[in-house]
This record gives sequence, structure tokens and C-alpha cells, in this order.
Amino acid sequence: MRALTNADLEAYLNEELAVEEASFVEEQIRDQPELKERLLEILSRRDAGVHSLGEIWRRHRITCPTRPQLQQYLLGVVASEEEASYVTFHLEQIGCRICAANLADLIKASEEADQKADQEGQSTRRRKYFQSSVGRLRKEGS
Repeated sequence: MRALTNADLEAYLNEELAVEEASFVEEQIRDQPELKERLLEILSRRDAGVHSLGEIWRRHRITCPTRPQLQQYLLGVVASEEEASYVTFHLEQIGCRICAANLADLIKASEEADQKADQEGQSTRRRKYFQSSVGRLRKEGS
């Protein structure tokens, strides 16, 4: 069992941990009263306006890829292999929930755009068939 650092506790308070990690932290807090005291210290320090460099770094998501970078990653057109491997590392190893949500949103938007394009293509094709057959169809009884 590993010891939790203040950075872990700050990430827990900011809801930046992966689900499994957050569950582990919650379990440790229940089992160890000193962790609860450390959490209260962190909260009181925040209320007093004192912030660590790491906390500021995480809060402003300095290491998170931008939404356009995630879009490029999704499309497979990232500028360099290093950037692609960093985005993969950030999503899979670090487990950034914000970036994972952004990526899921981009995937959903892409799927919706594909469906809309398919529907527009079908209606265009239908309209062209209809327009090309105007005047060639006979009315019943003629």
C-alpha cells in the first residue's frame, strides 16, 4: 500500500483522479484519521488563499492537450509522433478525466456529423431521382 501525498489529496479534492484511484483515496481516508486531518489542512490553506505551484499547475491544466490537439489525435493527423504518444500517455496513464470527457465529446460530435452527412446524402440522392423522373411517370387512368 502506497502512502498518499498532498498532491494526491489535492487531486482528490479537485476530482481529477481516475475512478479507481479516487475510490482508493476514499478508502484510505476512512481507514486513516490522519489523512482526514491533512485534507482539512489543505482545505483551510485553500480558504486562506495559499496555493502550491503544483495545485496551480493542475487547476489551470497546463499539461492537458488542447481541444484542437485532441481533435487532431482523434483524426490521426497529429504533428509529431511525440505529441501523439504524449496524448496517449495523458489519457491512458495519467487518466485525466477532463481530457477523456473532451475526447468522448469529440467522438460523439464526429459520429453525429457522420450520421447527418449520411442523411443529407440520402435525401440528395432521393431528390435527384425524383427530379430526373418528373414528367416520365404516367398518371393512373391516362
